[in-house]
Amino acid sequence: MTKKALVLLADGFEEVEAVTPIDYLRRAGVEVTTASVSADLIVTGRWGGIRITADTVLREIAGSAGEWDAVILPGGIPGAENLAASKETVALLKEMATAGKLICAICASPAVVLFPLGLLDGKKFTCYPGMEEKLTDALWLPDRVVADGNIITSQGAGTAGEFAIAIIEKLVDEAAVCKIAEAILL
Repeated sequence: MTKKALVLLADGFEEVEAVTPIDYLRRAGVEVTTASVSADLIVTGRWGGIRITADTVLREIAGSAGEWDAVILPGGIPGAENLAASKETVALLKEMATAGKLICAICASPAVVLFPLGLLDGKKFTCYPGMEEKLTDALWLPDRVVADGNIITSQGAGTAGEFAIAIIEKLVDEAAVCKIAEAILL
């Protein structure tokens, strides 16, 4: 059965942190859907005004947590803040957590989106260095990627490839990881 991942996009997202997982997961055979958390399908990244047209608007697929095997949250400021401000994002993440689905966040998103929802409580995690300083009830590690149960976190744009590979390892298998790593010269 084909695995399905949802990548949430909000204005101000970090482009590399969104596009790298989308690309790598699709190469691994994962069905990836991008969803804008605003009412507009066109989402503008943080750097250089790069614009991406999302596949759908999150509001249109609300209540569909059972459909996805994983949700992926790129970072960037204000992208992560815009994700956290989206009531649809919050509802989806709570549903995914309750169902034990894979929740993946990179850069600012672990601290700005997951932590306030209690999704990091008792978990090991990482995020953009320095953002962990005010977080309690979770164990920050200086590692580039940290997986703890159904949560995968990563530090930033420079770790996006490793982040995507960790997601593929959880969703697909080690053979897919080896195939992708070889194909992209990782």
